[in-house]
Amino acid sequence: MHLPPAIDLYVKAENAGDVESLSQCFAPDAVVRDEARTYEGLAAIKRWKAETKKKYQHTVEPLAVGQRIGKTVLKAKLAGNFPGSPVTLEFSFALEDGKIVSLEIH
Repeated sequence: MHLPPAIDLYVKAENAGDVESLSQCFAPDAVVRDEARTYEGLAAIKRWKAETKKKYQHTVEPLAVGQRIGKTVLKAKLAGNFPGSPVTLEFSFALEDGKIVSLEIH
């Protein structure tokens, strides 16, 4: 499966728990929406990612990728230390200049 470079790096960083790599795939003013919360800016996104990785010890397995209303949508299996694991979620990415400017996880 061919993923845009920023999304490919995001998945690799997720699976490795490499929070510092997020600065290579997210724009400095990016916004993430996950679990009814919003995280604005790279520092907040790094904290969110470090906390969720520690709490859930999850991995992301890409299943399909497509386009929807100007966004790249990744369907992926999320497995980890949480009730109902594994689950299939959609990661909806907006990309600009090769960086993630927004991510919504449903």
